[in-house]
Amino acid sequence: MTVKRILYILLIVVVAGFSALAGAVAGGVGVYQAIRTQRSNLTASTQTVLPANNTSSAQTFTLNTTDIQTSITQAVQKAGPAVVTVVGTIPGQTTFFGTTGDQTVSGSGIFISNQGYVLTNNHVVEGAQNLNIILSDGTQEKAVIVGTDPYSDIAVLKADGKIPAVAALGNSDLLQPGESVIAIGSPLGDFKNTVTVGVVSATGRSLDTGKGYQIEGLIQTDAAINQGNSGGPLVDLAGEVIGVNTLIVRSTGNGSVAEGLGFSIPINTAQAVAEQIIQKGYFPHPYLGIGYQPITPDIAAAYNLPVQWGAYVTKVSDNSPASQAGLQQGDILTRIGDSALDATHSYLNTLFTYKAGDQITVSFLRNGKDMQTQVTLGESPHN
Repeated sequence: MTVKRILYILLIVVVAGFSALAGAVAGGVGVYQAIRTQRSNLTASTQTVLPANNTSSAQTFTLNTTDIQTSITQAVQKAGPAVVTVVGTIPGQTTFFGTTGDQTVSGSGIFISNQGYVLTNNHVVEGAQNLNIILSDGTQEKAVIVGTDPYSDIAVLKADGKIPAVAALGNSDLLQPGESVIAIGSPLGDFKNTVTVGVVSATGRSLDTGKGYQIEGLIQTDAAINQGNSGGPLVDLAGEVIGVNTLIVRSTGNGSVAEGLGFSIPINTAQAVAEQIIQKGYFPHPYLGIGYQPITPDIAAAYNLPVQWGAYVTKVSDNSPASQAGLQQGDILTRIGDSALDATHSYLNTLFTYKAGDQITVSFLRNGKDMQTQVTLGESPHN
């Protein structure tokens, strides 16, 4: 083979090598850019999660966070315009030391009809006068109380001005622990239409009011609820109201500090009470017609009573169902219908499982003897 032929072959090899190298570099750059673009898009909308005990890419799964954020935004846009701030004045009281100044109170509420009815808590408006509502756009309007029910902590107001939106009401019976929820309200009365997000921590909770009865069936949530949020809505990701925010627990009787313990009245309960208030001006409760003192183990021990739980009759109203059934002052009620009065069944909560017109058996102790009587319940008096 001649020298000229050898040089020609070497030239071909060198040219081919450089071409291959240039192609590889260009291809690598293209792949690198594609990977960077894909990774950037992925980071903006998803998170890839790999189990700690498995390094196989075949076992990975992708969690999309964009959809959740969008659902929250859309839910707030749907429910937010119907949320209002409720402001009222509690007149000053005359005391031994003089007259105290007026007190401004505030809470939240939500339009539930295009007739201007606003749903809120009883404790927000209890004793308040000169009520106003402030809309989400800052407009202020006069409002009046249609009716209240302290036992469910529900009140209905009516405003005659413009109605920016009416809330869509959901079905609180379908709630499940872990479901995402949104609280909207005006904490401290200043931060109007504040949005906080959490989950349904539990359903069916009961809390003692300290007034002889419990508020039952509450929704527990860790969505931040503060003073001023009371009466505002708890909303699901569909933008439907599934609860009315009513209270928080900051500490327990033993001094323990709690965080993320908020409670809401299920909207099915609130709606049923509100409908009766709108129709009648009040919510009818069954009526027995007694004054009473709850009996607990501590009280039983202090007064040497024969039962640990019950209701000591301190007064029987004239012409009441109790007087007609023969109940007397000093009787100790131990059972209402089929339910024994105990730690989980207070007198009022047990009575409220019935309605006016029901005939029930009341069991009681009189002078140490077990007795029973039949009572036809009336309807509780109202103002």
